[in-house]
Amino acid sequence: MAFIHDKPEDKDGAPPLEACGLAAAIELVGDRWTLLIVRSALYGVTRFDELQTTLGMPRTVLSNRLKKLVEGGVLRRRAYKQAGQRTRHQYVLTSKGVDLALPLMALMQWGQKHILAEAQAAAIVSRRTGQPLQLGLVDNTGSTTSLAEAQFRKAS
Repeated sequence: MAFIHDKPEDKDGAPPLEACGLAAAIELVGDRWTLLIVRSALYGVTRFDELQTTLGMPRTVLSNRLKKLVEGGVLRRRAYKQAGQRTRHQYVLTSKGVDLALPLMALMQWGQKHILAEAQAAAIVSRRTGQPLQLGLVDNTGSTTSLAEAQFRKAS
């Protein structure tokens, strides 16, 4: 498959890390627990105790990751109070956090295909039709394109 830089004349080197969106994203959300917290929030799991139980992660690690995600603008804290209990917080996705759905869906589909061998533990489906969806590449005219047509390139 031809992809990325298949011709020597196309190779102009990767951009510096400080100018790379991927490097910046990894700095904020690039560890296992952080990605799983965002994944859980996309599924609607937003309360600390629910997150801790669902993910099985140490409370201190969860607290630190939630703090980082709030400071990074991915989550926001929202107070809630159940009758007879103290005020607690849930962690809801901001629009910045919701925008992580697409890259996480891509990772999920990659994992389904290459690691779980298509075992359908989870799927991405259309709300309207219920039919499975596949992620793809779309140019600025709305036309889909193949992965073989994609290329990483430094900004001009």
